[in-house]
Formats: sequence, C-alpha cells, structure tokens
Amino acid sequence: MKSHLVGIGGVGMSALAVAMLRTGHEVTGSDRDLTSPNVKMLNAFGIKVFPDDGSGVDCSLDEIVVSTAIEETNLDLVKAKNLSIKIIHRASALDRTLSKKKLVAVAGTCGKTTVTALLGHILAEGGLDPFCVNGANVPGWEGAVRFGEGDFAVAEVDESDKSLTSFNPYAAIITNASADHYSKEEMDEVFDRFIQGLPGPLVDGRTSVGLDRDEETSLQIKKTLKMPGAHNIENALAAVSMAVHLGVDKKKAISSLATFRGVNRRLERYGERVYDDYAHNPDKIKAMWTALAEMYPQGVCVIWRPHGYGPIKKMMDQLAAMFNETIRSQDKLLLLPVYDAGGTADRSVSSEMLAEKIDEGKCVLVENHDEAFQYCSSHAEQYGAFVTSGARDVKLPALALRISGRV
Repeated sequence: MKSHLVGIGGVGMSALAVAMLRTGHEVTGSDRDLTSPNVKMLNAFGIKVFPDDGSGVDCSLDEIVVSTAIEETNLDLVKAKNLSIKIIHRASALDRTLSKKKLVAVAGTCGKTTVTALLGHILAEGGLDPFCVNGANVPGWEGAVRFGEGDFAVAEVDESDKSLTSFNPYAAIITNASADHYSKEEMDEVFDRFIQGLPGPLVDGRTSVGLDRDEETSLQIKKTLKMPGAHNIENALAAVSMAVHLGVDKKKAISSLATFRGVNRRLERYGERVYDDYAHNPDKIKAMWTALAEMYPQGVCVIWRPHGYGPIKKMMDQLAAMFNETIRSQDKLLLLPVYDAGGTADRSVSSEMLAEKIDEGKCVLVENHDEAFQYCSSHAEQYGAFVTSGARDVKLPALALRISGRV
C-alpha cells in the first residue's frame, strides 16, 4: 500500500510515517517546512517529502492521511479529492498499523507523552520488546517510534480532536483530566467512552483505578527516577503500574527507571541551567514551573509562546490565574507573540491581551526570539534557570541552545 501523509513533518505524522514504513507500507508525505529536523530524519529513512502544493499527489497513491489540523483548502487534500483518492484520519491509520498487537493506549490531558515513553522503556527492559509510537521524539528511538516484535504496542492517543475513540485498545492509561481543548466535564465524558468495554487492564489517574499507590512503591520510584517534579513521580507510577499489570516484575519495573533517558522537549536540559519544555496549557506550565522552582530558589525565567489563537482565547483567564499564582517575586515570564500557523485562524486575541491580565512585574513582552535572547543575556546572573516553553514553535529548542551558550 502507498500512503501519502499531509503535514508529515509534525511529530505525530512523522511518527506515523516511521511506524507505517516499519510495517511494510510505502510512504511519502508533504510539509510546508522541508528543512525541519523531522523532515530531515524522514529523508534519512528514505521517505520522500514534497512541498504542500499538491505536487506529491497522483493516481499511484492508495490513500491520503490527514490530521484534524489540515484545512479543507490544503492543496494536497484538494487534489486528492479531485482524483477520488481515499482520505483517512491519522488516528485510523495508526490504529490499523498497530492492529496486530495488543495496544496499550495512553491518554490524558497532561503527561501522556512521558508516560508512553516510560512504559515503552520499562516493557523493553522487562523483555517484552514493545512497538511504541509516541507524541514526541525519544532518545534511542527512531524519532518517536520504537520498533519491537513483542505482543504489545504502546501508543499515545489524542484527546484534542477526540480521535482517541478511533482506537480499539487492549489496555489503557488515563493520566488525568482537566480543561484544555474542552471543559473537564466533556473531557471526562470522552475518556469514559474511550475505555468502555476495555478487555485488558486500566490505569486511571482520575480515580486511582489500577494504580499501585503503596507507600513503598512511591518511595522507591522517588529514589530511582532522574526526572524532576512531583508530576513525573505520578507519570512513573502510572507506567510502572501498567507494566506490572502486563507481566513485568515490579522491582524490575522500578529499577529500569534509572536508565530512562527522558523525552525530547519535556524538561530537556541544555547545558547547566537551561531547559526546553513542551508545556502549553495551564496545568502543564504550572507543573513545569513548580518543579524548576524547587530546584532553583534563586529564580526561574520562562520564555513562553502561546501555540495558537484558538487555545489562548479559550484559556486566557485560566492562564492568567495560573501565572499570577505560580510566578514568584524572583521569577519572570517572557511572553512571545502567539504562534501563527497560517490559515483561517481568528486573530482577534494576542499575547498583549494576556499580559494585561498578569500582575505587574511578573511578565515582559518580547517581540521575537532575538529579543528574548538579549533579555536572558543581560540578566544571566539574576536567575537560577532559563526555560523555553510552548508547542508548535520548532525553533524554541534552538533558542534554548543559544541561551545555554552552546552555539
């Protein structure tokens, strides 16, 4: 089968491309940025990536794979419809790709990427050789994919467009539920529907179903895990609990945490005191900031970029309340402009509107990465740590690298 993935440079689509390639598909794709790290990785695997101008679409294709983010005006999609080429959603393609395995689906508002990587690592260390597809690149994997020939697959599934209900998992983890893309009530409803009729084990962080909250277990995880933050203790507990349900010895599951190398853009360290993180909603930013505040009492400077006009409009008040509560007198938020991905977004909201709701002295508006870098350079001794944070802006890690002095 020959499949063409639109927006293949995104981490979710690039992971699907690698997974499909490893299961015998012929894969091509298109993207608006042909120079991104993920596109370069796909090229190295022999996957041809075209501009998103329709040039990669022809009658030799069996299907076009899209995500919810692809607009109806996309030229690849328009051409595929004109040629009557089958169009399927990314979630359906991933479920099909993993259909020969017992799928352990990892869902939740926060932490699912880290839990997916942790569970994949523990199962591998436990000899179960899982096939894993994550929502972020993992050191030692093929981008966000670990190819394994064991009985189990582990995959992060997405609640943002409710496509997680397209999967038919054997077992599932729900890390937590909070208001993000939808209200908490609607999110809980989606998660409840997702786990109906689940044949295998469930670990549900909302209710503690399936979680091993034995005090000794938590203590051993705290001693072994190298990732900072109380939220990562919870992530590890969910992964260990599921691994034990699937047959891994508990002592082995916990001890394997010592060799876990983390996840790209999840408190990823650049140099001695510079980090990069994917945090983009109030709960994730608060968890990140709290973890670093414990490590750096001197103060933390966070450079954050809202990842879209829709999300900042929806979360404006919650973000402002979180920043006002979380930012200490010795901390600072550098607020970048909203990331603009093009298309037909409602641009009536802005970072300036959010800044007006944040207490005086806690936030500084910066126009671009260069201005953020200049601020960090001139205040290098004032803060204990610097963090770039946000989704979608693929140049944030490069800014972290620059602040660290490694470029």
